[in-house]
Amino acid sequence: MKKIVLTGGGTAGHVTPNFALLEGLAEAGYEIHYIGSRNGIEKELVRQQHLPYHPISSGKLRRYKDLKNLTDPFKVLLGCVQAWKVLGRIRPAVVFSKGGFVAVPVVLGAWLRRIPVVVHESDMTPGLANRLSQPFAKAVCTTFPQTLEHLPKTKGVHTGSPIRKSLYQGDAGRGREFTGLTARRPVLLMMGGSIGSVKVNQVLRALLPTLLEEFHVLHLCGKGNLDDKLEGTPGYRQYEFIGKELPDLLAMADLVLSRAGSNAISEFLALKKPALLVPLSAGASRGDQILNARAFQRDGYAHLLQEEELTQETLLEAIRQLWTDRDACIRAMEGAPHTDGTEKVLETIKEYSR
Repeated sequence: MKKIVLTGGGTAGHVTPNFALLEGLAEAGYEIHYIGSRNGIEKELVRQQHLPYHPISSGKLRRYKDLKNLTDPFKVLLGCVQAWKVLGRIRPAVVFSKGGFVAVPVVLGAWLRRIPVVVHESDMTPGLANRLSQPFAKAVCTTFPQTLEHLPKTKGVHTGSPIRKSLYQGDAGRGREFTGLTARRPVLLMMGGSIGSVKVNQVLRALLPTLLEEFHVLHLCGKGNLDDKLEGTPGYRQYEFIGKELPDLLAMADLVLSRAGSNAISEFLALKKPALLVPLSAGASRGDQILNARAFQRDGYAHLLQEEELTQETLLEAIRQLWTDRDACIRAMEGAPHTDGTEKVLETIKEYSR
């Protein structure tokens, strides 16, 4: 039986797209293993999928000054040695990397073992981990066609983003049963990513008295961000994290308010969900979410509200405008190419399996 090692971690966005490939890989006869960090979010997410999990040392690659920059390179080197040993035991036909800091030692270990590596880059421009990994990869799959401009012509492959099949199986009726909300009002679903978004959470909650006159609000606020004072508010439901019920909540959502992580917005596109995107500011990130959101705004898939402009007034106006324009957004998304990159990514993996 052929074997494959999946890797990626740090945020759910570096992990869950791997899960979209599991069924296709199993059907193609691959035995699937996962290499991740010892304590990252990927550890629990992967174990929920009942995959063999191999933890290694991982250091963060920072662009800013920090004393940990003196020690983390040694963690990365240790991770390379550990990944090299794990890969020697597994002997996979190919490694697929979704990025994040833990992926770099795995990619380097695979290169040393002469195991082909396929990388997937979610954002408009490659992140630091994938820039370090790219020289050692056979192919780099991209969500956006524009990303190919930043890659060697011999390696870049525009595939789109892998989308979990379970997302297509959501049922609005099950969602209403789970949340206890009726179909009397349109539903706004706020998703802040796997760790939430403090500023968007605060502004949305301050706006609730007005917003709930027009919408039901489902609020995925992130771990540790629940507000006990809002429990029992009519028309409002808050959750730290949603797992298997997420497809049902997406099915019942009429609009989505979200950051602009590539994997999340690719899922909104595949499901034809009009979204208001509030990307992380350039001061809090490398600016990748801003580029993602601008691309979606330009193509008519979503509306954009910059975090620096986020107030109760601007948020309410933007949500109302998106509601007015929702049909135009849906029409634009219906004409989009590569809304689901699962099959093209699988084809690329098979092509480079040794």
